[in-house]
Amino acid sequence: MTETAQSAEHQVVIIGAGPAGLTAAYMLTKRGQSAIILEADTVVGGISRTVVADGWRFDIGGHRFFTKVRPVDDLWFEILGADEFLRRPRMSRIFYRNKLYDYPIKPLNALRNLGLIEAIRCVISYLWVRVRPPKDQSSLEGYIAANYGWRLYQHFFKTYNEKVWGVPASELSADWGAQRIKGMSLWSAVWEPLRARLFGGRKDKKNQITSLIEEFNYPKYGPGQMWEKCAEIVTDAGSTITFGAKAKRIRIENGRPVEVIAIVNGVETSYPCTEVISTMPMGSLLRAMEPAPPAEVIAAANGLTYRDFMTVALVVPLEYSFPDNWIYIHDPGVKVGRVQNFGSWSPYLVKEGRTCLGLEFFVNEGDSMWSKSDEDLIEQGKRELEQLGLADSSKVEAGYVVRIPKAYPVYDEHYKANVDVLREWIANEAPKVFPVGRNGMHRYNNQDHSMYTAMLSVENIFGAEHDVWSVNVEEEYHEESGEREANLGTGRDAPVLSREAIEASAEARRREK
Repeated sequence: MTETAQSAEHQVVIIGAGPAGLTAAYMLTKRGQSAIILEADTVVGGISRTVVADGWRFDIGGHRFFTKVRPVDDLWFEILGADEFLRRPRMSRIFYRNKLYDYPIKPLNALRNLGLIEAIRCVISYLWVRVRPPKDQSSLEGYIAANYGWRLYQHFFKTYNEKVWGVPASELSADWGAQRIKGMSLWSAVWEPLRARLFGGRKDKKNQITSLIEEFNYPKYGPGQMWEKCAEIVTDAGSTITFGAKAKRIRIENGRPVEVIAIVNGVETSYPCTEVISTMPMGSLLRAMEPAPPAEVIAAANGLTYRDFMTVALVVPLEYSFPDNWIYIHDPGVKVGRVQNFGSWSPYLVKEGRTCLGLEFFVNEGDSMWSKSDEDLIEQGKRELEQLGLADSSKVEAGYVVRIPKAYPVYDEHYKANVDVLREWIANEAPKVFPVGRNGMHRYNNQDHSMYTAMLSVENIFGAEHDVWSVNVEEEYHEESGEREANLGTGRDAPVLSREAIEASAEARRREK
């Protein structure tokens, strides 16, 4: 690509060098337009980064490169090249009561592990909810029980979801379950594997339920390889990335952004602009506006909250490897929610004779877990691995800790109204500011959805009129058949949490400390 520069017509500042921000920069480059990219961290990729430590590479959360949005799929291969992708088998299991269960549930596996009597009870429980469904299906608890029965809900859904979100499943909204297991039920979980065995693999990829995909693409050196390459391409073409740059103010004049002021090395630095593409948390974006929005808008911005995330990566001998990409930990006796095996994602992430296991903890910034030292977290990870029987703690060779603040937008009962207030203010007062991506739009989505919102926003800069807020990538992920839904929804939703549940959880964390 030829070198470009900021044109007089468009001076674009991009806040954030994660998948959405770098996709926006890449799409601008394809139009001969460079950008100024401000990244608060010291690396690119956001939550899709690949952490490198002592020659080990590990993913943050596990990123399967699978999408039914063709422009995004094409862009992945355009940026990185087909030779840099591996085709990987998908395998995840549930750890429960010292046994591993296939996920999605497979009848023979569940029968062996649960035992004949409990398996029969689960089937009866499922048949019972067909006759007497839960009265309240607005909660995640009621929604899943209606699709799987109460006993399977207790076995396989309750503990994990409560670890992830930190509140009882009865206080989580069904919105999240409706997106994550849309089209899934005990019947479909049983029928899909049986169908494949009897009639061959499902060839209609468009209609395949995401939870049942068997293979996916993955960069050899982790998802960060994609964004490291993308950063290289856009900077070679004339864009700049400034690391350690925390956007502090976005100055608006006559309805247009004219300047982004960021703190770089402790100094306020000005970046003139005509458009801003923002992946910073939506609430922070509105609080950074100058002049400040009205009090009710700031109140809505302050009402948006997040769930935070930590990975404790432990190096172990290869004998403790397992074939799964990750194992869901439903054991309530440990804090870890999921264990990644990075060697199963790619052999290029690990070293010969050893693998790296990533223990994932879902936390809140400032709570007792978040505030522990790296050394204490590594020791806790070792203890929990041994308690689960996944590894001998004395054989752990090294450990690394990565903290990710604001990893998951929280959906309390007020979030929709708050986001609507912010959207309306931006549309009316700063239409050349384009929020994109997970935190930018306060939407719990995957990187392909984040990328797609950035792609469409760049087209809007050049005159298109896409309603980025109406994009529903999840419809492409999950729908099995039938007509498109009239309500396009919110993408890969997180559960709606009641304000009371959030406050009770916060009070419990204060008592912990």
